[in-house]
Amino acid sequence: MSEILLQIDGKEVHASEGMTLLESAQNAGISIPTLCHHEGLEPFGGCRICIVEVEVNGWAKHVVSCIYPAAENLIVRTRSEKIDRIRKMILELLLAHAPNSPDLLDLAHEYGADKDRFGKEGSFCIHCGLCVRYCDEIKRKYAVGFVDRGTRKEISFIPEIAAKECWDCKECFPLCPTEALQAAYVLTKSLISFSIAPESGSEE
Repeated sequence: MSEILLQIDGKEVHASEGMTLLESAQNAGISIPTLCHHEGLEPFGGCRICIVEVEVNGWAKHVVSCIYPAAENLIVRTRSEKIDRIRKMILELLLAHAPNSPDLLDLAHEYGADKDRFGKEGSFCIHCGLCVRYCDEIKRKYAVGFVDRGTRKEISFIPEIAAKECWDCKECFPLCPTEALQAAYVLTKSLISFSIAPESGSEE
């Protein structure tokens, strides 16, 4: 596999062909925030918080570093006034869904984001997809997925599968940056318990 030389924040960085900008930066000890990335999963680009600026032939553009490939002689900036403004806006939108998430609050403090800027939404889910992808790609159980679309999009356990696979697993729980996964789990477990409970007045 051939080696690539690029520049990140003024530092020469050696990367391997096929690596993303996020991976290249992490290998060089350069921090880029992310909420939907997991080294064991396929790149997703869902949270957009890892956005960076790249310069190619004198032209600058903003890209999502977890899915953008490293390239020879690429110039990358992970922090700038504009990048910080974009990350701040993304965080404020996410905080409308999960205002008490420790991960989001830590980033909000760093970027000066106001967790009360936007009205609160009814879901804790920020659509990072970590639980869905982990269950699909690593566990191969397909027990959790997205339901609805747009602003109504949420995660949900598939009751028929969750009843068999999830109660003794819960490996996806530590991945969740908010409380959405736990809330969905509790709801699903209660629904399953209700569905299998004996009817009132029936003989045992």
